[in-house]
Amino acid sequence: MLIRRKKGWEIPERDATPQSVYQNRRQFLKGIAAGSIGATAASLPLGSAFAQGEASTASLYPVARNPAYTVDRELTEKAKALTYNNFYEFGSHKSISEAAQAMNTRPWTVKIDGLVENPIEIDFEDLVRKMPLEERVYRFRCVEAWAMTVPWSGFPMKALVDFAKPLSGAKYVEMETASQKDTMPGLRQFWYPWPYVEGLSMAEATNELTMIATGIYGEELPKQNGAPLRLVTPWKYGFKNIKSIVRFTFTDQRPKSFWEDINSDEYGFWANVNPGVPHPRWSQAYERLLNNGESVPTQIYNGYGEYVADIYKGMENEKLFM
Repeated sequence: MLIRRKKGWEIPERDATPQSVYQNRRQFLKGIAAGSIGATAASLPLGSAFAQGEASTASLYPVARNPAYTVDRELTEKAKALTYNNFYEFGSHKSISEAAQAMNTRPWTVKIDGLVENPIEIDFEDLVRKMPLEERVYRFRCVEAWAMTVPWSGFPMKALVDFAKPLSGAKYVEMETASQKDTMPGLRQFWYPWPYVEGLSMAEATNELTMIATGIYGEELPKQNGAPLRLVTPWKYGFKNIKSIVRFTFTDQRPKSFWEDINSDEYGFWANVNPGVPHPRWSQAYERLLNNGESVPTQIYNGYGEYVADIYKGMENEKLFM
C-alpha cells in the first residue's frame, strides 16, 4: 500500500493555475501573431507590451508546472510581484518597474567562461531553447523581512552547468549582471561596486532547487523582475538572486558578491534563511506576506531544509546564515 506523506509546503491542487487559463493565453499569443497587438497593448501587464516589439521567446510560455515544487501559501498577486521590486541599477527603492523598461534585453549575449572546457558566448535566445523549461512555485524571502510566493518558469541551473562542462577544479560559479550606463541610472552611484556580482558554490549551483528563471506567471520574465534570465535560490535571502545575468564564470576562488563587498557583516556569501539569526536592522523571526501584510513565522532555510541542509554539513566555521 502506497502512503503519500504530504509535505508542509505543498499547495492544494485547487490553487494551481487552471488549464483553461493556459489555453486561453495560447490563443491570445496567436492573436498577437496575427496582428491584433495594437488594440490590446495598452491593457497588458507592465513590461509585456514593451517586449512585443523585440525579438522574444514569449511563444515558449506558458510551460508545464512541475508538481514537485509547490507551497502551502496562496500565490502572490501578479500585479504586486511585478511592481514591488529591488533592482539597484534602477534605484534603491521598490518602485523601479517603470524605470526598468528602458533596459535593452535584445540582443542579449551570455558569456560562459573560466574553468570550463570551451569558453563561449551565446545568444540568450539560443541558450534558452537548449534548456528544459518548466514552472515551479517557490517561496521568496527578502532579508528585509517581506515575502511572496511566485510561479517561476525556467530551467534547473544544473542544466546550465552541464552545458558549460566545468573542469574538475571549478568550485564556484560567479555571475554578473548587465551594466547599461545609458539605461541604468543607478550605475551613476559610483560608491557601489558595479557591476552587480553574485556567486554560488558548485554544490549550491547544482542543487535540484536552484533555478535560472526566464519567466514568471506563465509569461516571459519582465525587465523589472530580472529579464531575460535571473537566479532563483528559494532557501536563500533574496539579494542572492542576481538579475539580468550576462556572465557565468566557473572558478576555484570564492567570489566576493556585491552586497558582501559593501558590508560583509550584514550580507554574507552564504546568506541562508534562518529565523534565529537576526540581521542588524531586521528581525528574521517573522516575515510579512506581500499579498496581505500578514506576519508569519520564518522557516529555517525558508522551508526547504530537506533539500539543502546536507550541503552545509561540516561547515561549522562558515557564516552560513548572514
